[in-house]
Amino acid sequence: MSDPVDLFDLTGRVACVTGASAGLGQRAAIVLAAAGAKVVGVARRAEALNAWATATGKNAAVVAADLSQRDRIKEIAEQISAPFGAPDILVHAAGINTREVADDVTAAGWDVTMNLNLAAPFFLSQAFAPEMKARGWGRIVNFASLQTTRAFPGGIAYGASKAGIAQLTRAMAEAWSKDGITANAIGPGFFPTELTGPVFADPERAARNAAQTCIGRNGELSDIDGPLLFLCSDASAYVTGQVLMVDGGFTAK
Repeated sequence: MSDPVDLFDLTGRVACVTGASAGLGQRAAIVLAAAGAKVVGVARRAEALNAWATATGKNAAVVAADLSQRDRIKEIAEQISAPFGAPDILVHAAGINTREVADDVTAAGWDVTMNLNLAAPFFLSQAFAPEMKARGWGRIVNFASLQTTRAFPGGIAYGASKAGIAQLTRAMAEAWSKDGITANAIGPGFFPTELTGPVFADPERAARNAAQTCIGRNGELSDIDGPLLFLCSDASAYVTGQVLMVDGGFTAK
């Protein structure tokens, strides 16, 4: 029997984290690097990515790219593989929420939301699946949301994309888990990130959201560490096709 602590060791693994310039994506990149993985961070903002990579050291590399441009996914995948080889672990944290109410949803807003939130996780995973299959090991972690199952005001496009993530995760598991690739999703509750800035800018609203959890508070970035490391490591070898809500019990009430 192996040491239980070793189950979470990512030494020798290569991870790719999208949305690594800020928020939960950057937190994921920090956690995976601390666990021993070589990490490639992907996001649009090169300056923020480079700051993270400088702080992380030699086991970090960056790719500045816009994943909503679906015709560039193959090119971006090649850039991701360049520093350390094809990744074993994919964390799809990049996302956008246009916050358009139903009557104001535009075709452009809809398309960029679906391309970044839903299409990019699939097509980027598809690009790396052959290498993962050849190794017989891979971890894919998508980012779901409270809006995977709940309808929020101004969340038509975002909610549709995040509901799609749940089914995408199950479909990825069905397609690839027999080859050693697990696919799961994390569903964060309310965490202080750029995406949730409007929520935390309103103290009354933030307090109201905290009161709706079982724990009685909103999330802190460190709350994502354990669940993420679990899903990215050998510790979750027999877990696939699941959406793990990391929301303080918000969806349990």
